[in-house]
Amino acid sequence: MQKIIAANWKMYKTRQEARETAAAVAAALNEQPTPHEVVVFAPFTAIAEVADAFAASQAQAGAQDVWPAVEGAFTGEISPRMLQDAGAVWVLTGHSERRHVLGESDELVGRKTAFALEQGLKVMLCIGEKLEERESGQLEDVLRRQRDSGLPAGGDALEGRFAVAYEPVWAIGTGKVAGPDEVLATHAVVRRLLCERLGETGNRIPILYGGSVKPANAGNLIGLDNVDGLLIGGASLDAQSFVQIIRA
Repeated sequence: MQKIIAANWKMYKTRQEARETAAAVAAALNEQPTPHEVVVFAPFTAIAEVADAFAASQAQAGAQDVWPAVEGAFTGEISPRMLQDAGAVWVLTGHSERRHVLGESDELVGRKTAFALEQGLKVMLCIGEKLEERESGQLEDVLRRQRDSGLPAGGDALEGRFAVAYEPVWAIGTGKVAGPDEVLATHAVVRRLLCERLGETGNRIPILYGGSVKPANAGNLIGLDNVDGLLIGGASLDAQSFVQIIRA
């Protein structure tokens, strides 16, 4: 399975800043190609800049969110067609900040995921549990609920178009760190949950890890069983740092 190294730039970078960073990443990949799939989830305003910078490289642009409609009176939202027109190939759904900061429900995440796939985008569905959920032994229940609401029907059609990113929400801003044993154990649960729903296809759905990934720990993380890629936040904002992670 080809591993995926993905950057989530969140609400950072103007168009100029995005263009410069993406161009530096593209130049590094052209000089030394990687066997991994590389994706940058840029702010809506910078998707076209990133896509243009990546046009002659192996990297692809992605969007951080989408609305489940072709068009309509949805002020402030964006459709799959608009994202594709800007050059996006991938889209994130269910990111922990969308769920826990902006209040998106499991049901809405599921609708976004299914519609984006129907419209031809590749989708990376984010799942993960909060600290109180982990400490009260609800890890598997939470991940199963997010799987049931977020995973669309038609397992065979998902291969090559769908990935899952596990985010340990409990380790974000708490001072706690997910160690290798915890990552291994949780990704094994995610794999089992995927196979419960998708059968053998579940073994071919990439599972990315997305918790405080940096150049210093990327190599150890990417080498763990059932870790098929990395979703990087702050460390991806600097081109050199992101390239170091890609090379790890």
